[in-house]
Amino acid sequence: MASSRPADSGGRVPTGRRLTPEARERQIVEGAVAYFAEVGLDGHTRELARRLGITQPLLFRYFPTKAALIERIYEEVYLKRWDPGWEAAVRDRALPVLERFRRFEIDYQRRIDDYAWLRIFVSAGLKGFDLPSRYLGMVRARIFAPLLAGMRAESNLPDPEAQPLAADEFELLFGIHGALVYVGLRSRVYGIDGTADRDAVRAAMLDAALPGLLATHRRVVTAAGSAGAL
Repeated sequence: MASSRPADSGGRVPTGRRLTPEARERQIVEGAVAYFAEVGLDGHTRELARRLGITQPLLFRYFPTKAALIERIYEEVYLKRWDPGWEAAVRDRALPVLERFRRFEIDYQRRIDDYAWLRIFVSAGLKGFDLPSRYLGMVRARIFAPLLAGMRAESNLPDPEAQPLAADEFELLFGIHGALVYVGLRSRVYGIDGTADRDAVRAAMLDAALPGLLATHRRVVTAAGSAGAL
């Protein structure tokens, strides 16, 4: 079964069409996103240029290397979709920490449930690009670290300054996070049709995962503290 994807022209325009430099750059970026989402990041710039209806030298005039083009894709597809409001929301102590986690995940997953976002992300990991590690590093530092600190505070556990956050703590959140991402991957990458209401599925998954999270987290922190005392 073919994976679901938006209908698009792959950025194709008639050969010889004159565009302003700004419009040409936009055409290349949008076409590159569509192309690499379809074929993966090992796709060739020569084929991309052909699909765009331009020459490869013209493409390189705007992006001198493939690496430069991929960096622009990272900015366009990933960084521009990052909501700085998430970083404030996960620190909002007016809400219980698990509710902050829930709200972040529902909004975040809706934001990234996109054909290009998911497919380029998977391809980047498979082909050895650092895009996924850089992006997940932001999630770890800006979202999960504050949430874990909040979980410790609500459970009267040591502050991260007294006992640094352990890798196993992050794995608790990444495990739930990854399961939620998989809901979109099934359709966008693997071509397996699931429910049309993915928000409802993710909400149900969070209902199942969150009730025992604080108790499990307490055990992980206590074990890490005991190990560090040896």
